Amino acid sequence: MAGATAVLLVLLAAIATGAFANDPDMLQDVCVADHTPGILVNGFACKNISTISPLDFFFKGISQPGQITNTILGSKVTSANVQDIPGLNTLGISMARADFAPYGLNPPHIHPRATEMLFVLEGELYVGFITTSNKLISKVVKAGEVFVFPRGLAHFQKNMSKHPAAVLAAFNSQLPGTQQFAAALFTSDPPVPNDVLAKAFNIDQHNVEKIRAGLTPKM
Repeated sequence: MAGATAVLLVLLAAIATGAFANDPDMLQDVCVADHTPGILVNGFACKNISTISPLDFFFKGISQPGQITNTILGSKVTSANVQDIPGLNTLGISMARADFAPYGLNPPHIHPRATEMLFVLEGELYVGFITTSNKLISKVVKAGEVFVFPRGLAHFQKNMSKHPAAVLAAFNSQLPGTQQFAAALFTSDPPVPNDVLAKAFNIDQHNVEKIRAGLTPKM
């Protein structure tokens, strides 16, 4: 009897873990996000259903290529998440579009709350992710092909040609979050101490300042 109880507890724990693996399930037909400042919950509070409209479920921001203003990286990511589409609240999905100049790069980054499925609209990209055992899983993907980046793992995309490229990405979170490693380490506020970065990357503090200056947005 004790053994059966132990097995039941293990199964219940496994089910509970799965239930909280992604965004919480919705408890009503819709829960359009209320972006009113001052309301702090895990996600967004719901608008009164009498005030919602079709525009809460509509977004045209990824219908056209994004304007690439970063000439160093040569890429532009346009999100389509709950901050852009209030109707996504509690639905556990979102999208993004990334546009690449010739040889442009979407630098190494993570999505802490979502797995990403990438679909190539046009062009040819070298993409990859790195496992926690430091194994690089990479491939060249072309228009019409799909590649998956597991949740929380570092990944990147690089345009391989002299022509523009574009991708669509789908996420299993209404707000997957993005953290670029270089920007996080060298442009945080307050800054990570120079001696920490110098020791971590085996460089001197002068080079830390050079990297920081190159990554800090110009006002």
